[in-house]
Amino acid sequence: MQPLTSEGQQVVNALSQRHGFSPDAVTHMLFAVLNGNGSMAQFNHPEFSGSGQWMLGGMLMLSDMFNQGLKGRVDALCGEISGILANQPGLLRQGSFQSQSQSGGGQQSQGAGAFMGDSSLFVPDPTAHWWPRGIGSPSATGSQNNVRYAYFANARRLAVETNGQVWVYDTLDHQIGGFSQQQGMGGSILFSSQYGSVNLSSLPVVSINGEPPASPHPGTSAAPMPDSDFTTAPGADVFSAIERLADLHAKGILTDDEFARKKSELLSRF
Repeated sequence: MQPLTSEGQQVVNALSQRHGFSPDAVTHMLFAVLNGNGSMAQFNHPEFSGSGQWMLGGMLMLSDMFNQGLKGRVDALCGEISGILANQPGLLRQGSFQSQSQSGGGQQSQGAGAFMGDSSLFVPDPTAHWWPRGIGSPSATGSQNNVRYAYFANARRLAVETNGQVWVYDTLDHQIGGFSQQQGMGGSILFSSQYGSVNLSSLPVVSINGEPPASPHPGTSAAPMPDSDFTTAPGADVFSAIERLADLHAKGILTDDEFARKKSELLSRF
């Protein structure tokens, strides 16, 4: 349970006085509504007659089902907590990516985790806010295979954390809806937008671990191309890798120099 700040404790005390429940009961309900993303709650506390459920819009179930007075107080408490949480910027999750894992021509959908951000009510979790400060709250988040994503639609930024590094990309005019990771070919990352499936390496890099990226060599694209994207494991099909490179080159994602360099590297392993 995330600790409350002094401001959060003041809110709990005020709710306690206003609705006639103890601070402990109010704190329990605060986290129950928070875990329900502000619109529902599953709770279990003696002051609420044990276990129960609440949903924004009027649905409320208590163990003491005929206690209308208690129902009214619990509903009022949950409703006010819901309003308070909704006014905390970045607290309630707004969206999450649907990530996909691709292998052998098939795809398997995996629900992506959603981020619950910092708020003045709660002591910030130092491990939760992994992207750089100053780009706002994410529109959607997700994770897959030890890679985490955070998309900031308003700022046109995408943060990707992998292997302990945080890369921030300029999303240009893409409207990103999800990610997939190519298996068996160095784990290159693709994202889906209104333009279809696009390689992440085609986006310009804004920063790496908070620092501006090194200037690209003359004749290369503005977006750095991590070597791991096209590094094949021992025994991998080199010709398949070259075909994939050719496809990216034809789409304009790779420059002539990049294509020639990577092709030469792959052929040298053959």
